[in-house]
Amino acid sequence: MQKNKRVKIKDVTVLSDNWYVLNKVTFDYLRNDGTWETQIRESYDRGNGAAVFMYNKETKNIVLIKQFRLPSFLNGNESGLLIETCAGLLDADDPETCIKKEIFEETGYKIQEVKKVFEAYMTPGAVTEQLHCFIAEYTEAMKVDAGGGLADEQEDIEVLEMPFEKAIALLNAGEITDAKTIMLLQYAQIHKLL
Repeated sequence: MQKNKRVKIKDVTVLSDNWYVLNKVTFDYLRNDGTWETQIRESYDRGNGAAVFMYNKETKNIVLIKQFRLPSFLNGNESGLLIETCAGLLDADDPETCIKKEIFEETGYKIQEVKKVFEAYMTPGAVTEQLHCFIAEYTEAMKVDAGGGLADEQEDIEVLEMPFEKAIALLNAGEITDAKTIMLLQYAQIHKLL
């Protein structure tokens, strides 16, 4: 990986290492006008992740999840509940292995094949995470467990199976506000997956 010669890291201070790592970074940056400027930013490192759009071509249904998200609650979402695509952090796994595990843990489906469709930075001004986004077809026969997440990760996930058109209506009504979910729903629309 080539280093950017316009960036010189001067200091990195760990502000928190409680859940993930929050760093305060002081660096010099070479501006477009040729001058160097010292900047200080905070960067939250939670690792990279993967997300998946699960769809059933026969029934025209999709699988989403609903779970409590403290930051959304703190930002005015009265219930704190968000409707999302299945997703998770890579930890030590490659993106494909990760998303297959997350699908099973969160939704109870055992899926063998997933297809990567794009990568995206969700909040590049503050969070290091790059999200690997997949699509995956499912059938009812693949449902082998209730899902709901892992207790040791304090997950309390509701599995939602719904017609694709209902998900689009929820999106249009402002009831789906999660960025990865919006992007994957729009990907499905553009590519006419259903």
